[in-house]
Amino acid sequence: MVIRETIRFGRQLLEDAGISDADTDAGLLFEAVTGRDRTYRLLHPEEEIPEEQMAEYRNLLERRAAHEPCQYIIGSCEFYGLTFEVNPNVLIPRQDTEVLVEEALKEIPKEACVLDLCTGSGAIAVALKHSRNDLQVIASDLSEKALDVAKRNGDRNGCEISFLQSDLFEKIDPAKQFDLIVSNPPYVTDAEYEELMPEVKEHEPKLALTAGAEGLDIYKRLISEAPNYLKPEGRLMVEIGYLQGESVRSLYEANGFREIRIIKDLAGLDRVVAGKLLK
Repeated sequence: MVIRETIRFGRQLLEDAGISDADTDAGLLFEAVTGRDRTYRLLHPEEEIPEEQMAEYRNLLERRAAHEPCQYIIGSCEFYGLTFEVNPNVLIPRQDTEVLVEEALKEIPKEACVLDLCTGSGAIAVALKHSRNDLQVIASDLSEKALDVAKRNGDRNGCEISFLQSDLFEKIDPAKQFDLIVSNPPYVTDAEYEELMPEVKEHEPKLALTAGAEGLDIYKRLISEAPNYLKPEGRLMVEIGYLQGESVRSLYEANGFREIRIIKDLAGLDRVVAGKLLK
C-alpha cells in the first residue's frame, strides 16, 4: 500500500471503532511508525510502505481502536511547548492545565521557591522551571512509578528539579517555606468516574483521578495544611473541576487565604483557584 491508501485505511478503521479524532490519530500513529510527518505525507502520497511497517501500523491502530489513548501508544505528548514521556502510571497532561502554569508564571517572584504537589508526569514543575530557570522547584507525588516518569521528564527537558515521594505534605520539611504551592490534584467525583470515557477510565491511573463523593477530599487536606508551608503572602494555586470553583473558594477562605480568584480556561469554564496567604 502507498501512503495515501495507508492513511485512509487507518482513518476508516478508527472511525469504525468510534474514535472521534480518527484522522488526527491515524496520522500520529503513522508518523510514530514511519517518521513521516503530515507535510511529507502530502508531498509523497504514492510512496509505498514496507510490509513490516504496515504490520506495525496495524498493531498500533488496533490498540487505538480498543480505546487505548494515542499518547500512551506513542509514549509521549506535548505540553506547554515541551515533549513529555507518558505511560499508564501518570495522567496525560491536558491543555487546560496550561492555564495553571500561565497564572503561576504571572505571580512568582524572582528566585522563588515553588512546590508542586501531585506532580504526576512532572508537567507543571518542568514547565515552570523551563520557563524560569531562576526558580527552585520541588515536586512530589505519592506514586513512586509516577515520580520515575517525572524525573525522566525533568532530565529530557534540561530542568534541575528536586523530586520527592510524599503523600501531600507528609515528607515535606516544614522548615522549608515556599513562595508558591501549585497542584493539579485528583478531583473527579466517584459518580463522575463511572461516566468517564473508556480512554480515561480503563487506562489512566484511578489514584490520580478520584477524590471522594464530592471530589474535594484532596483539596480539604491540601488547603488546610498549605499555610504551614507558605511564606507570609505566599500563594496557593490549584486546578479544579469546572463545577468546584465556589466550594474550593470556601476552603481557601476558611484557611486564611485572601485575594482569591477563580480563573477560567479557554472554554470559559472555571479551571484554577488562586489565593494569597495573609499570616
